[in-house]
Amino acid sequence: MTELCDLPAHRLVAALKKRQVSAREILESTLQRIAAVDGRPGSLAPGELTAEDTQRVHALITLTEQRARAQAENIDRKLAAGEDPGPLAGLPFTVKDIFCVLDTPSTAASRILASFNAPYTATSVARCEAAGAVMVGKVNLDEFTYGSSNESSAFQPSTRNPWNLSRVPGGSSGGSAASVAAGEAVFSLGTDTAGSIRQPAAFCGVVGLKPTYGRVSRYGLIAFGSSLDCPGPLARTVTDAALALQAMAGPDPHDSTTAVLPPGDYLGMLEKGVKGMRIGLSPDYFQITYPNQETGEYEQRPVPAEFEAAVRRAASLLESMGAEIVEGVPMPNTRYGIPAFFVISRVEAASNLHRYDGVKYGYRTDQPVQDLREMYRKTRAEGFGLQPKLRILMGMYVSAAQYSAQYYQRALRVRTLIRRDFEQAFDPAGKYRLHALLTPTTPTTAFPMGAVYGDSVLMQYADQLTVPANHAGIPGISVPGGIAEDGLPIGIQFLGPDYSEAALLQISRAYEIATEQEEWRKVKPRAIQTIL
Repeated sequence: MTELCDLPAHRLVAALKKRQVSAREILESTLQRIAAVDGRPGSLAPGELTAEDTQRVHALITLTEQRARAQAENIDRKLAAGEDPGPLAGLPFTVKDIFCVLDTPSTAASRILASFNAPYTATSVARCEAAGAVMVGKVNLDEFTYGSSNESSAFQPSTRNPWNLSRVPGGSSGGSAASVAAGEAVFSLGTDTAGSIRQPAAFCGVVGLKPTYGRVSRYGLIAFGSSLDCPGPLARTVTDAALALQAMAGPDPHDSTTAVLPPGDYLGMLEKGVKGMRIGLSPDYFQITYPNQETGEYEQRPVPAEFEAAVRRAASLLESMGAEIVEGVPMPNTRYGIPAFFVISRVEAASNLHRYDGVKYGYRTDQPVQDLREMYRKTRAEGFGLQPKLRILMGMYVSAAQYSAQYYQRALRVRTLIRRDFEQAFDPAGKYRLHALLTPTTPTTAFPMGAVYGDSVLMQYADQLTVPANHAGIPGISVPGGIAEDGLPIGIQFLGPDYSEAALLQISRAYEIATEQEEWRKVKPRAIQTIL
């Protein structure tokens, strides 16, 4: 029997509005799942990792059960009174703990914000709650979103992949992806700075949508790279991602970087099919270019054959549904996405981290200090983990006057070249005239815990296929594309021109329909197989 917490969001909303189920019943099913699979929440004093810990997901830092119960009761009252409770009515969702939520711990998974209770709610969270969604908790992430595995969180135990509990869930929105995959939430809010929604979505076998930069407000989001960060939804189906985006998107007077262009009709376009659409394949997305740590030279390695096969099979299915597949689309600057990100993101991270000084909010050292400078130094030394410290040091170095032209200004020029590649591919009057580019989402399935953590350079290359979209500011979506030989999910990715979320969702939904009866779609994550 399928539990309520495992049903798609759009089906739950329909059942709720027909009074076939109550918001309270949906919430109780979700809370029971959390109790069954999540284990103890992340903590600054976790103690020894136990055998039981290794068999739990650990998605949550903070369970907001009381808040969720009040919200569910309010939804049921509205239904009883004949009022419309909203398009997300009764849907339990989780929030990456990088978003501020009023009177709730908002930690960024860092010791330096462990005591910070936000005085306001982020716009994207507030819009979901206004649409009737029920927030069940704040989920774990890499500290300040710095990482691709969730392991750098100051709150341990860190999140594990529900498909294989010895593997990482991806990052930095790993807690969001894991909570959705394990049935602890119907959808989740994450952020994408270099692929931090799409990569964990691929690792955990869910749908992850990075909107166009400015499509969703960043107000209330604790910043990593202000020119790169994009809030977006993770969900189990394409329709559910569209449902969440419809609630989140739109201009915000609190955020001057949000687009004034009204959101599209994401739900209305879903079932339109792909006939007449041009979808491209690029050889530059079937290989990874990375530095050999011994020689320092750049080397190329093809993505695994089963990853390319998943992409080509998706292309074949879409072609059979009326799309035109365009081979050989050149994206030559894709290989420089990670080096450019390495520089730009660290400059922006260092700038954003300066606000954590022990004066205004958050952690302050208890040690005796002689002056303000010493208080800053000790507070940051104790409050920040290794990854923020590395980014501060690197960001200060590459932006220094004597090195800025060599590193930072050059990285900005590379970003322009990456943007130009996409403009040429999507130009409606150009050679390729693409509606979307189809690629693998990641170069591997979820890697073992501890296998890559500690190697900042190697971990960055897990994002090589996703980060170009952040440089260009364009939207992208990762959807499940099959199961690899190791039993873990494969993700495929669609990238499109600015504000083409509706088209990307439309294409993704067509692929979802074409594969919905396939056997791999019936496989459940190992963490929930034992309790169903």
